[in-house]
Amino acid sequence: MTEELTMIYEELKASNQKSIEHFDSELAKIRAGKASPSMLSGVMVEYYEAQTPLQQVANVSVMDARTLIVQPWEKSTLNDIAKGIIDANLGLNPQNNGEQLIITVPPLTEERRRDLVKKAKAESENAKIGVRNNRKDALDMVKDLKNEGLSEDHFKNAEIEIQDITNTSSKDIDQLFDIKEKDIMTV
Repeated sequence: MTEELTMIYEELKASNQKSIEHFDSELAKIRAGKASPSMLSGVMVEYYEAQTPLQQVANVSVMDARTLIVQPWEKSTLNDIAKGIIDANLGLNPQNNGEQLIITVPPLTEERRRDLVKKAKAESENAKIGVRNNRKDALDMVKDLKNEGLSEDHFKNAEIEIQDITNTSSKDIDQLFDIKEKDIMTV
C-alpha cells in the first residue's frame, strides 16, 4: 500500500507542477511595461485561410525596452499579422514599414497597472483551483485505498502529506504572483 501512496504523492506533485508552469506561462503574457516576445504568444494570424500562431509565421524579437520587431517569413503576410495583433486586443499598434512590423509598447498608466495586477491575481486563483482539484483527486485515490484495506493511521498520514504538498504548491503560486505584481507596479 505504501507504494501506491508514494505514486499518488508523485502524481499530485507532477499535476501541481503542471498547474504552476501553466500559471507562469499565463503571467508571461501579462505585460509589465517592458517589451517581451511572450506578449505576443497568444496572437493568432490568418495564414492560408487557417488560424495559425504568430510564432509559426514570423520571428518576434526585442529591439529595445519599449520596442518589438515582428519579422515575417513571407512579406505578403505583414497585413495579416498586423490584423492578428490588433485583433488580439493587447493595446498594441503595429507599424508596417514594408519589411517588418515595429511595435512600440506604450508605458502603463497607474489604472492599467492595477488592471493587470487584477488579471494576474485572477490567473493565480485559477492556478490554485487547479491545485485544489489535484488535491481532491489524490484524496479520492487514497479513499479508494482505504476501502481496499489501508489502515486508519496510513490514511490520516496520507491526508496530511497531500495537504502539505498542496500548501507548498499554493505558496509557490503566491510567490510567482508577488514577483509579477512587483514587476507590474514598478514604474
